[in-house]
Amino acid sequence: MRGMRRREFMTLGAGAAAWPLKARAQQAGIPTVGFLSGTSAATGPYFADFVHGLNDAGYVDGRNIAVEPRWAEGQYDRMPTLAAELVRRPVTVIVAANLPALLAAKAATSTMPIVFLSGDDPVQLGLVASLNRPGGNITGVSFLGVELAPKRLELLNEVVPKASVIGVLEHPDNPRADPEIAQVQAAAHVLGKEIVVAKARSEHDFDTAFATLVQGGARALLIAGEPLFIFRRAQLIALAARHALPAIYEYREFTAAGGLLSYGLSLSDGFRLVAAQVAQILKGAKPADLPVLQPTRFQLVINLKTARTLGLTVPSLLLTRADEVIE
Repeated sequence: MRGMRRREFMTLGAGAAAWPLKARAQQAGIPTVGFLSGTSAATGPYFADFVHGLNDAGYVDGRNIAVEPRWAEGQYDRMPTLAAELVRRPVTVIVAANLPALLAAKAATSTMPIVFLSGDDPVQLGLVASLNRPGGNITGVSFLGVELAPKRLELLNEVVPKASVIGVLEHPDNPRADPEIAQVQAAAHVLGKEIVVAKARSEHDFDTAFATLVQGGARALLIAGEPLFIFRRAQLIALAARHALPAIYEYREFTAAGGLLSYGLSLSDGFRLVAAQVAQILKGAKPADLPVLQPTRFQLVINLKTARTLGLTVPSLLLTRADEVIE
């Protein structure tokens, strides 16, 4: 059982002093990497992790590479415009930080290299020909976010076994929503649980969504690994606490911010893998020849402080299996 790890957060801004340096770098003809995300620069260290990964590969923003981020801030309708901006720029490679970003980038270009991070099956979605030989202009990191939803339900059940109804919060416009709901429903049937689903397109829908869940009898909650939800995680964690709903999330960042449980890929690890693939492309590799990576290491993080606040006792066996326990 380990305590919460300390992390250094890198402040990456677009201050006035940074612009002359980047402008000179662009005039020098160095490669440009577009970073397209459904969240915002304020959601956590993900962009910093990506930039650190580039640094590890020998690429430093403003020196021998220029990085151009575009943030949709949870608004999917902005994605096509932001992707088109990067194509017109033009950038050397586009990083698509989630599935909506990937779909927008794919629609914007069929020739510019795209490297993605997504919790969805890119073969099933028709985005690549195969994991080993993607073909075309797309490769990246697929971390099985949807496929791990049943496991998250099982973990939640270990902590709140008496909860006969489990709530699920999804974004209706995210292509992963319906497949994930189907997976959770199948797993719930095996466990003898019922599922009530609520959907939110923006943070303004959160209060209504939680009211729907509570009225539907939910006594515990599974929140999808959705860009908007990552962007607004503090609001969701506060709502879960207000309604006394034990919740499990996909990413450690939720648990570190006060969520009860999380199980999934480390976003830090994921974005460093993406950076390594981008570096290979900058050195001449083609996306068609770079296998889609599938990490096999996932993190179970438990927040004991939140458990105590909710009056829950976390089973000792589950604590021993945790990668991190926050006291």
